[in-house]
Amino acid sequence: MKIDFIQEPELEFGAAKHIDIRFGLMNYGPFDFANRLAPKDIRLGFIGTPQTIQGIEAWLDKCKGGIEAKKSNQPQLFPRFPGFGPDVSYRASFVTSPQLHRAIPQREFERLGRWNHPDRLIVEAVDLFLSEIEHIAENHPAVDVIICAIPLELLELMRSEDTDSYAQNEEVGEDGIIRLNFRDMLKAQAMKYKKPIQLVLPMTYDPTKKLKPRLSAKTKEDIRCLQDEATRAWNIHTALYYKANGTPWRLVRDSSQPTTCYVGISFYISLDGARLQTSMAQVFNERGDGIIVRGGAAKQSKDDRKPYLEEEDAFKLLTGALQRYRKEHYNMPARVVVHKSSPFKLEEKEGFRQAAEDSNIGFIDFISLSRTYTRLMRIGNYPPLRGTLLTLDERNHVLYTRGSVDFFSTYPGMYVPTPLKFRCEETDQEPHFLAQEILGLTKMNWNDTQFDGGSPITIGGARYVGSVLKYLGEEDTPEARYSYYM
Repeated sequence: MKIDFIQEPELEFGAAKHIDIRFGLMNYGPFDFANRLAPKDIRLGFIGTPQTIQGIEAWLDKCKGGIEAKKSNQPQLFPRFPGFGPDVSYRASFVTSPQLHRAIPQREFERLGRWNHPDRLIVEAVDLFLSEIEHIAENHPAVDVIICAIPLELLELMRSEDTDSYAQNEEVGEDGIIRLNFRDMLKAQAMKYKKPIQLVLPMTYDPTKKLKPRLSAKTKEDIRCLQDEATRAWNIHTALYYKANGTPWRLVRDSSQPTTCYVGISFYISLDGARLQTSMAQVFNERGDGIIVRGGAAKQSKDDRKPYLEEEDAFKLLTGALQRYRKEHYNMPARVVVHKSSPFKLEEKEGFRQAAEDSNIGFIDFISLSRTYTRLMRIGNYPPLRGTLLTLDERNHVLYTRGSVDFFSTYPGMYVPTPLKFRCEETDQEPHFLAQEILGLTKMNWNDTQFDGGSPITIGGARYVGSVLKYLGEEDTPEARYSYYM
């Protein structure tokens, strides 16, 4: 055994590098701000009730002037939001107009209450928003992102009978069939209109809006805390900038290293449960540009019940991923890193290896990732530092992607952190370098500007992508850009 420490990876912004996303954007602007194609005037469409549209638009207008930092003993963890405009943070502005508002009468949501079956309720709710998305896309093609401002009444209707979940958590009924999810179904069906959508809950812009308490068993939502206002502003503005084709930051690339393509292979269960597992690949470059490639059906190992691909399917999936990379970037990478959410089977490695060789890839690294209960103890009251690396043997390593952070002067989590285990199945790079890459990829989540993400985007984004893909039929063509899933 060996313990090592990896310094917090820097990110590249417009004018300089920084380890923290928010301070990097605040001080140096987004990575692409000098690019003539970077979004400068982001046109927003709005869908919701007149009240929710007015609420979110007023809050975004308030954010233009900045939001004060939360009062805290950790000012680095809770920085102020400096505002949104051509001369601050993202160097961009929002363009809004009543012409881009599509109001749904309150009574339409009240009528949804007549549906006793939760799936029918969600289908009807999706149709309400989908009709308005279609109208904006057809009549205002210049709109960059459509905001769906969800009313509190709809959240109440979509809550489970025995928990406080509301359209965000996947649920399985007693019959074993997966219950519909409003967010995922709407994102999937809206893809055909070629406009990324951003769902906004009323609590985001009005903390007085709360779901009615229930006398149910205690759930995670009972202890879920609303983020401070500045943090909410950072997160939603970053998501909107990225969905408007902006690049807020990127990984720092060492010019001495070969150009790298990161591929995350993961699996999801089909909506009807008929197909055991379906595979997908998430392809990222150093800029964080995400491309989604859907694969075929997967198998389940008899030994450990983990999903895997047969050799031909592995070959097809990685070949398709590399072809999409070439189409997007006009060249092939010199190196491919494959992260997989389950152990590699021999036939998988053969298929992946053949795909890489056929594409003339010089270097390959196959790495499986999972959570582990192997933990380190640290003297004092705080868990190990983020970046702590425990080498178990030549192939198996434990990396703390969450933990105490010197820059924050605290551990920002609520529970004892669970480290990430990665296994070097077949690699050209040494483990310390691979761990450093994994730590950097945890900072590429455009949904969260607190940089201590638990999983690399190659695997961490799989939940968003798989949950949306299951609502597309085999004949449907999924959008390639990651912004349509997050």
